[in-house]
Amino acid sequence: MHFSAKAFSNMTNLRVLQILYVQLLGDLEYLSNELRFLDWKRYPLRSLPSNSRLDKLIELNIPHSSIEHLWSGIKPLTRLKIMSLKHSENLIRTPDFTGAPNLEQLILEGCTRLHEIHPSLLVHKKLIFLNLKGCTSLTTLPAKIFMKSLETLVLSGCLKLKKFPDIVGSMECLQELHLDETDVKELPPSIELLSGLGRLTLYGCKNLERIPSTISALKYLSTLNLSGLLKFREFPEIVESMEQLLELHLEGTAIRGLPASIELLSGLILLNLKDCKNLESLPRTINGLRSLKTLHLSGCSKLKNVPENLGKVESLEVLDISGCKGLLQSTSWFLHFPITLIRRNSDPVAWRFPSLSGLCCLRKLDISDCNLGEGAIPSDIGNLCSLKELYLSRNNFVSLPASIIHLPKLRKMVLEDCKRLQSLPRPPPSILSIRVDGCTSLEMISCVLKSCKSNSTYIHCMDCLKFNGLAFSMLKEYLEAVSHSRQRLSTVVPGSEIPEWFMYQNKGSSITLNRPPDSFNKNKVAGYAICCVFHVNKHSTRIRTLRSYPTKCLTWRLKGSRVVDSTTFREKFGQDGSAHLWLLYLPCQEQECYEHNWHFEFQPLWGPGLEVKKCGFHPVFVHQVEEFNQTTNQWTRFTSYNLNEFHRNLVGSNMEVATTSKRSLAEHVGTAEASGSGCCDDEESQAKRFRQLD
Repeated sequence: MHFSAKAFSNMTNLRVLQILYVQLLGDLEYLSNELRFLDWKRYPLRSLPSNSRLDKLIELNIPHSSIEHLWSGIKPLTRLKIMSLKHSENLIRTPDFTGAPNLEQLILEGCTRLHEIHPSLLVHKKLIFLNLKGCTSLTTLPAKIFMKSLETLVLSGCLKLKKFPDIVGSMECLQELHLDETDVKELPPSIELLSGLGRLTLYGCKNLERIPSTISALKYLSTLNLSGLLKFREFPEIVESMEQLLELHLEGTAIRGLPASIELLSGLILLNLKDCKNLESLPRTINGLRSLKTLHLSGCSKLKNVPENLGKVESLEVLDISGCKGLLQSTSWFLHFPITLIRRNSDPVAWRFPSLSGLCCLRKLDISDCNLGEGAIPSDIGNLCSLKELYLSRNNFVSLPASIIHLPKLRKMVLEDCKRLQSLPRPPPSILSIRVDGCTSLEMISCVLKSCKSNSTYIHCMDCLKFNGLAFSMLKEYLEAVSHSRQRLSTVVPGSEIPEWFMYQNKGSSITLNRPPDSFNKNKVAGYAICCVFHVNKHSTRIRTLRSYPTKCLTWRLKGSRVVDSTTFREKFGQDGSAHLWLLYLPCQEQECYEHNWHFEFQPLWGPGLEVKKCGFHPVFVHQVEEFNQTTNQWTRFTSYNLNEFHRNLVGSNMEVATTSKRSLAEHVGTAEASGSGCCDDEESQAKRFRQLD
């Protein structure tokens, strides 16, 4: 849109001006002196018109503008409260703000050529919010700062800023100070004058070597983030209590230890020491942290032990010691912690996990990558009455303790790449999700299927070579075990074929039924078995990484319905090009059973890498599920060679239904071929989404 600059000359009473992406014709010499609100995105001129007083202006918002300077000298803007020049990359310097005494917010974020701040700004008496984030050319600030009304100061990303100014008077209103990724080498001792400061972040200040001990005077400080300070070697002595400090982040710093005075942080909830490669020990006084809930020590490769009295911190819930290889030499220190224990280590020397009986509050246990051999996991693991998640991937045991069945709250169990694992114990009825991808020696999981009592069960068995062709026998065993027909199953196993008796099949990724057969109305449908055969393109491009693992995802959807599900797996699985079969059993939703048009479709959620070769679905009738429950003892164990027997039991009792449906197959089934591609999703959310089908 084009607009003549002369048009503004006649707008003498204009109070509000809001313009977006307008090409101005001619020089702008005048704006109404009555203006209260000026919002002009991508303002095209180098300065504001010199002939306009703008003394009634309250808000000036000109982001992404071409402004180089605002005004010269002192301009009377007594009513101005908000000014934003966000991402005005040509702005070189700020003006004298003496004439704007009521200014409350100033946003100069992303002004990458800004290199000069007028001294009047840092002594402004009423400014509340100042944002200079990402002003990458800013090297210095005025030598002194005294802004008694300031509540938030953002200097993050000012990469060349080397010094924070001296504080010359009390700034008790300042609550947040962000200095992340600046070149500041130290903070002034006068920082104690920021007596109301609640949040101080210095993340990524690679040249910051020390902070003054006067930081202890900040009684209201709740978060201190010093992560990524590569030259920060020593945390200062805490000279007086800082009971309001809740979070202390020291991740990736060069510290070797913490002062004994750490106990004065009596309100600390989170202590993050992740990847402190030089950290050798923790002080015994750490047991004084009575409120501590989370302690991250992962990657502290030189840490050899922690004080045994750490176990007296009764509030501790999460202890992350992954990658702390030195701690393998002593395990007695964590025997009685009521914690969420996360312990990983790729050390080649196998070790035995100690007794777990004292961990009665344990919610999550991760001992993946610990080279645990047969018998390394104690039988008293069944005493972990609060355990919800169990991670045992990449270990060397052959079996697991049968006492796992006594974990009443266990919902998720992950045993990926346990190459020697041959069998699983019967899990508790609470189980929702089991992942055994890459367990190449695993032979059977019948006991797992028979234990399932929750409304949905998710079992993932990619690259479990001995499971080839067993998906449909797993469905039969599941239907035998469920107490009612409204329980769901999702499983992925090796397999390349859908049996001939599957009532509806199609090449590609989708099937459309223009009208369900009349026989569906004559027989109450309990649910549907839905499946697809897919394989992974080994030349696919990585799309997304979750928790450091490249991940792929395949989805299933019933068009026009809320019914949707997905399955995820690590990119490494299925790379040999072998086919896998994803099978779902979905109980019939009463409101959706007799819709006139059904369209089932499998498709990758993001990116290339997965291809769906064929798909199918098959109705399961109520009387068949009842027969399963009544004749469980008459069934024999199914293998990939007796699918015909499964067919006779599943659909033989209602041959009329199958015959009628097959006669009308051409009438009811429309085809729509499609191919898939790879993607990812958070694996922990799969069972949750599956439950949302209710």
